[in-house]
Amino acid sequence: MKTRNFFKAAITGLALMTLLAGCANSSASSDNSDSKVRKVKVAFDQASKPISYLDENGKPTGYDVEMMKQVDELLPDYEFEFVGTSSDDLLLGVEQGKYQVGVKNAFWTKERTEKFIYPKEFLGLSSAGLVLKKKNENIKSLKDFASAGLTLAPIAANNAQYTIIDEYNQANPNNKVKLKAGDSFTVDVVQWVNEGRVDGGVMIEGPFKQQVLDKNGPYYKLKNEVIYNEFAVIKTWPLFNKKEQKFADAYDQAVKKLKEQKKPNELSKKFYGRDLFEVLDTVKR
Repeated sequence: MKTRNFFKAAITGLALMTLLAGCANSSASSDNSDSKVRKVKVAFDQASKPISYLDENGKPTGYDVEMMKQVDELLPDYEFEFVGTSSDDLLLGVEQGKYQVGVKNAFWTKERTEKFIYPKEFLGLSSAGLVLKKKNENIKSLKDFASAGLTLAPIAANNAQYTIIDEYNQANPNNKVKLKAGDSFTVDVVQWVNEGRVDGGVMIEGPFKQQVLDKNGPYYKLKNEVIYNEFAVIKTWPLFNKKEQKFADAYDQAVKKLKEQKKPNELSKKFYGRDLFEVLDTVKR
């Protein structure tokens, strides 16, 4: 009887040791896995279709988002979590470290370099233009707009579009656009122009198409009343938190590969209806 109890106890002890060893290995494996892959939060402006937005199923998409998804696939050491938010929260959140990086069709400005890391590789290209009444379709540039003495919809001073106009004014002191700083980050440019509150306003081509030329757009009824005249194609960038230089460097390597594979060209056609990279050689900013 004593012999049987001894073997029983021995078997039970061996099983317990095996179980504990298995748990330890599992825990170690889990720890090693977690140490290899870093989760990062990628903020995006969820109300900027077709640049970045939520689709009909509530999934993040748009040019900027899909480009960052492609980057994620090339970075096995990182796992991206996409967080939809507002433009203002994105800027503040990335600056404070709430998000590691943010995408919002961001232009380069000197002021922003003090708060964010701009990587070496730009993310995409954006068409910037003037929204005008049909009667002013002859206005093709900022120079034309200024020479005609037309009024421009206000732009918030922290909006990079304000910087674009301000740079033009500094370069053309004798033919300035009447630039006024707005209280909010954006105004409803199409509505302001249609109502005659201003003669024109700065807008990105993608949102103009979605609002005015899309049959489901809120201003589709105005498609014959207002027009969009492009005055520049501008590089756009992701904004990294100041402590994320290593992450930004990894992003650079991934985007280089994506550009070699023409992925940005494909996404530009898909979301903007044109390959903006065809005019890259003419892009000055």
